[in-house]
Amino acid sequence: MSSQQIISADELRDLMADAVNAKLDERAEEAKREKQKEKELHQEFLKRELAPDLAERISKLVRIAAARGESELLVFTFPSKFCSDGGRTINIGDPNWPNSLQGQAKRGYDFFVAELKPLGFRLTAQILDFPGGFPGDVGFRLKW
Repeated sequence: MSSQQIISADELRDLMADAVNAKLDERAEEAKREKQKEKELHQEFLKRELAPDLAERISKLVRIAAARGESELLVFTFPSKFCSDGGRTINIGDPNWPNSLQGQAKRGYDFFVAELKPLGFRLTAQILDFPGGFPGDVGFRLKW
């Protein structure tokens, strides 16, 4: 057997380097796609309007919950990174947390203030999870 048929150690190292670089390129491309997807979701969140039948939906949901003996209901969730401060004021219970809301969350809070608060409802916001130790989703709970 001649040494011309056996791949050299340098060629093997080059082959390994090419494979590593291909994986790195693939990961970078995936990260780029994820970042673009996240940006699009955020833009949609900022523009999205409340459902026209929101009052009817909420009325139905709270009636069902009350019939089960419940006094609160999780009515809306969204990523904390969609808050202007990344959810910090919600996480620490700052009474000015509504000032950090944007987009659909802000419109939902404004709906609560205009339509539900006068009827005796209360709204709380809390961080629901902490992936990687950082604030994850925010939850709005409607209470009566």
